[in-house]
Amino acid sequence: MGKSLRDVQKIIKEENIQMVDFKLTDIDGRWRHLSIPAKNLTESIMEQGIGFDGSNYGYAPVENSDMVFIPVLDSAVIDKYAKIPTLSMIGDVRVIDLPENRPFDQYPRNVAIRALEYMKETGVADEMIIGPEYEFYLFDKVRYSTDYNDMFVKIETAQAAFESGSDENNNGFQVLPGAGYHNSLPTDIRNDLRSRMCLSMEEWGVAVKYHHPEVGGSGQMEIEVELGDMLKLADDTMSAKYVIKNEAVKDGITATFMPKPLSSEAGSGMHVHMLLFKDKKPVFYDKDGYAQLSKTAHYFMGGLLSHARSICAITNPSTNSYKRLVPGFEAPVTIGYAMSNRSAVIRIPAYAKTPDKKRFELRNPDATCNPYYAYAAILMAGLDGVKNRIDPHEKGWGPYDCNLYTLPEEEKAKLTGLPASLDEAIAELKKDHDYLTAGGVFPERLIKQMISRNERSASAVSKLPHPMEFAMYYDI
Repeated sequence: MGKSLRDVQKIIKEENIQMVDFKLTDIDGRWRHLSIPAKNLTESIMEQGIGFDGSNYGYAPVENSDMVFIPVLDSAVIDKYAKIPTLSMIGDVRVIDLPENRPFDQYPRNVAIRALEYMKETGVADEMIIGPEYEFYLFDKVRYSTDYNDMFVKIETAQAAFESGSDENNNGFQVLPGAGYHNSLPTDIRNDLRSRMCLSMEEWGVAVKYHHPEVGGSGQMEIEVELGDMLKLADDTMSAKYVIKNEAVKDGITATFMPKPLSSEAGSGMHVHMLLFKDKKPVFYDKDGYAQLSKTAHYFMGGLLSHARSICAITNPSTNSYKRLVPGFEAPVTIGYAMSNRSAVIRIPAYAKTPDKKRFELRNPDATCNPYYAYAAILMAGLDGVKNRIDPHEKGWGPYDCNLYTLPEEEKAKLTGLPASLDEAIAELKKDHDYLTAGGVFPERLIKQMISRNERSASAVSKLPHPMEFAMYYDI
């Protein structure tokens, strides 16, 4: 049963809450926030909302930017990262209109809500369940500069092999590149911090499955959460990133979800497991299908693979994303599907055997994405595959039950790859986005805004001289 205003006001009184903090998501997937004295959380706010300037969030024109947000009471949680007793809530954004305000169709959370409504309208399913995996790096210090005469990045992390000669925080148990997976104590110097992260995530309503050190020996970690409703998990993704970063800061270090912060280490992805239900029955299960997946599941995969190159502009929206999507680091580069194969874009976990757990995972996304847009885009691509009966086997996308990285060159030449750059992904989104605008889920203006912002990002990076260029060309 959802929280009422009275329930929230009771929490405020019992916990001596002084401030209520509202967290809103901008177009890039960052939280912004606004706080009010707790005594001001009244029925009028629930009816009229709180006004703000939407143009500063990246998705509204300046000439039509006055908006309001309504608190989502179910999201209320005590924010222990604020020193003043503070209750945190997310907000749903609405456009000021007559006679009543209406949901803003470009706001990330509203796009996700509309995608779920569209799914129900198609009759394919009435529930989408997902499970993202959060990979990230923990560093002791990060320094960087992009001044026109001073361009550098300096990373310090006690766990890394490159710190073996350091005089500070050196316990002698460094980890070689690519050798971090499931290391135990004392090598795993961040075990207790990850545990605190998980406990705090649970307090924020994020159900944790497990945590462990990941492959990257220079401080890569993973926290995996339990499967759940798509909209709830989109909210939880925002909460999880907030908690992870703030817990790291409390420990005097820093956490990053950058896909590829270190050139010789594994990149950080955000693999997304998914399955559908209709009338409480699993849609993706068929005991006689390949990997026990139904035809609907195969068509859903077909839609994802058909639109894999354009969807990257939403699920992998940073220039850094494409430094991760390269061969040799367990990141997918080939458009295809297979059972238990981490070199394909879609992997079907062999351990998920029961009908209610039968699923597959999309392995290319990373956490630089806006989770609401990314999960909605994944759903829309899959539904397009079901609608058009796109069979991935007939299209030649698998199943690939082999290591795609080690195929002979003549065989690799027959495969289709993911975009090699953000520019390439943007070009794909420009020509392939009708599946996103179906049912009015992604407004055309939003797609144009995404493209424009990504183009500016790509341009900014492409114009900056790179230290490697000095190493390669300075003496010519």
